[in-house]
Amino acid sequence: MSLFKARDWWSTVLGEKEEFDQGCLCVADVDNSGSGQDKIIVGSYMGYLRIFNPHPVKPGDGLQAEDLLLEVQLREPILQVEVGKFVSGTEGLHLAVLHFRKLSVYAVSGTLGNVEHGNQYQIKLMYEHNLQRTACNMTYGPFGGVKGRDLICIQSMDGMLMLFEQESYAFGRFLPGFLLPGPLAYSSRTDSFITVSSCRQVESYKYQVLAFATDADERQETEQQKLGSGKRVVVDWVLNIGEQALDICIVSFNQAVSSVFVLGERNFFCLKDNGQIRFMKKLDYSPSCFIPYCSVKEGTINTLVGNHNKMLNVYQDVTLKWAAQLPHIPVSVKVANLQDLKGVIVTLSDNGHLQCSYLGTDPSFFQPPRVESREINYEELDAELKELQKIIKEATKTQDILPKSEKHRDLIVRAEVSPDLDAESKAIDSEIKGEAVPSVTVKIMIQSRVTAQRPNLAVCVQAPLAVTCDQFFFDDLEPDASETVVLSVFLKGNCPPSELEGTCVVSYDTPTELNPEGIPRVAQCNFRLPLRLICFPVQPSKAANHKLTIDTNKPPVSFLTIFPDFVDPSEDDQANVLGFQFLTGSKTTLLASKTSQPYRIQSDELEDLWLITKELTLRLEEHFKKQKCKDFACTFSGSIPLQEYFELIDRHFELRLNAEKFQELLSERAVQFRAIERRLLTRFKDKTPAPLQHLDTLLEVTFREVIALADAAEENEANMSQAFTKLKSATHLVIMLISLWQKLSADQVAILEATFLPLAEDTQELGWEETVDAAISYLLRTCLSKSSKEQALTPSSQLCMPKDTSRLKKNITLFCDRLAKGGRLSFSTDSATQQAAVMPG
Repeated sequence: MSLFKARDWWSTVLGEKEEFDQGCLCVADVDNSGSGQDKIIVGSYMGYLRIFNPHPVKPGDGLQAEDLLLEVQLREPILQVEVGKFVSGTEGLHLAVLHFRKLSVYAVSGTLGNVEHGNQYQIKLMYEHNLQRTACNMTYGPFGGVKGRDLICIQSMDGMLMLFEQESYAFGRFLPGFLLPGPLAYSSRTDSFITVSSCRQVESYKYQVLAFATDADERQETEQQKLGSGKRVVVDWVLNIGEQALDICIVSFNQAVSSVFVLGERNFFCLKDNGQIRFMKKLDYSPSCFIPYCSVKEGTINTLVGNHNKMLNVYQDVTLKWAAQLPHIPVSVKVANLQDLKGVIVTLSDNGHLQCSYLGTDPSFFQPPRVESREINYEELDAELKELQKIIKEATKTQDILPKSEKHRDLIVRAEVSPDLDAESKAIDSEIKGEAVPSVTVKIMIQSRVTAQRPNLAVCVQAPLAVTCDQFFFDDLEPDASETVVLSVFLKGNCPPSELEGTCVVSYDTPTELNPEGIPRVAQCNFRLPLRLICFPVQPSKAANHKLTIDTNKPPVSFLTIFPDFVDPSEDDQANVLGFQFLTGSKTTLLASKTSQPYRIQSDELEDLWLITKELTLRLEEHFKKQKCKDFACTFSGSIPLQEYFELIDRHFELRLNAEKFQELLSERAVQFRAIERRLLTRFKDKTPAPLQHLDTLLEVTFREVIALADAAEENEANMSQAFTKLKSATHLVIMLISLWQKLSADQVAILEATFLPLAEDTQELGWEETVDAAISYLLRTCLSKSSKEQALTPSSQLCMPKDTSRLKKNITLFCDRLAKGGRLSFSTDSATQQAAVMPG
């Protein structure tokens, strides 16, 4: 931030949503008034040409009606405006306007007004040239040393210099080695054109060399004609500056020698006529425009440099003399003589902020009042401090970041699950064949207490569950308005889900005075789906591969009480034994002892035990809660089924390895397929037909292999998705058994779930195995570490797919072993340190 600001003398904003750039500003006595006062000419990319003659009554005035001499729309974007002696037969100044495909030269004249409306100005087209190539920029001057007139040189986007001798086209030349156009300037002292090429070097071309070189229009002729016509364009001198240039300016004042100024992206250079560096200045900012002007000190040149920090710096050679703050980022800067005021700085921004300013400071007439000296009353200050602390404490309690209670929420969303299955199933495209797939209705109600803009509802259930419609969009909700939607949930995939829960998320915007567009907000709720959605009662099975025993501290409860939706009251034999068959075909049996507390769950598949075990514990907790029994607890004293769990991990990891192999094979076959296609295309394009040499057969075989591999990869992807669902079910079961075994608190169970279930979706880039391995390794190094040596181990900085699952299985076994020996899960630093000290070896 500069201490001083550029003093506003006159300013205005041009048009609405117009764009301007470097060549859009010019200052000159364009109407040939002879008063020595410059006019400000501005062209825009919208095609508007404006001419101003500012006459502020006092500094800082805005635009008056009489300040705008002329405004006309030329219907084509204006790239650059220049003023010079462009018309033959007269030495008067004329205005040259460069469009993309046209160069127009106008005469600007004024007529004295006879009434109070003032003088009238108009432009007259003197001549125009239609360009064969798209123009980029232009420069002008007395090319070849002509007297009393200026010639124009236009640089096209493809590197051609087109020279015009006023009303006639002279010639065109291509610059050698051209790639992208750069800034262009003309030096009358050396009769040279100076530009900066895309090689980041300053290049100088003599006008005489261009004039006698091969005409650009002859490039289409035969090679023999090329050899016999003209000379090549040869560069006069080259200087490598190592950066792209923004602008070039050539100055020659009375007290200073002729110099070439080049503004780069991080430096500005002053060069001699022969390309040698006179001096350079490294800039610690990003410049946007510059202009050299006459200095009062002999042998030096002043330079104005604008930058993207809204600063205008004044340099005398390389010494910074002044820095002033601007209200905008300038893209062009000029120095003009306006209303008997010499040296007015004219700046233009890219959005049309035109300002005339001067440097200096205004005196300040403010005098601060005298400070009354009084003794400090510490008791009053102490009481005031306590009052402020009380206000801060109350405000902290009610911050918006804390969750609000339901009665204070702006929008409430509730979900009600029907207690009965749908009489007519709403299942769509289910993969389960044979049995009819049931569905259950979920009713979602949204009630808004405020204005809710653009509300939309998303309903999420975990695969393989699906909903009939998962997105709902509503009109804006007024205060106390409500919306209700009804949908159905069903089992779509061919495996049991890992969770019977869903989530409703409503996103909406609430408008405020400061933000009428609205502040984004979210409301959500969860709902629990019935077990009957995925299984139905069957005859229990006596034999099973996997068995679990859950103990309780209360007498056994009849299944007629806790599973009324699965037990037929007329059958007494189902009071202590119950069979469940999932829609996918697998069976699970639940047994309760008649005299003791344990419950046994058994099934042929480990993952099928999870949902029945969870449903049993939830229904037992609800039953004893209704009985107002607060000390009910479940425990597990058996061994954790790690070997069966490891088999599921290996199966999932094997499918991930297969997916990588399929990807590699597909990539190889695709490369082979494209190579055969190129060979065939070459044969087909050949004018002399050649035998295909069975390339067509090879192409067809390769195509079939690609299709077969794609089908196999797709099938593997579906199997991997099912394997991941089964792995999540088994993981949920292991987490429950560990928590019941070690009697973990809710916080410790949350740590377990974050460790073993970090991913909702499994991908090749970030899979379950490496993520869980990293999380368990962290726990083993921190709260479950045996010594400080383990805490000092540094983990790997990258997660990548492992070669096998041996390390993961070893860490899971070690994790359970540490818990069995007294380890406790905690992220507290103190508890972790104490735990490391007391854990037995």
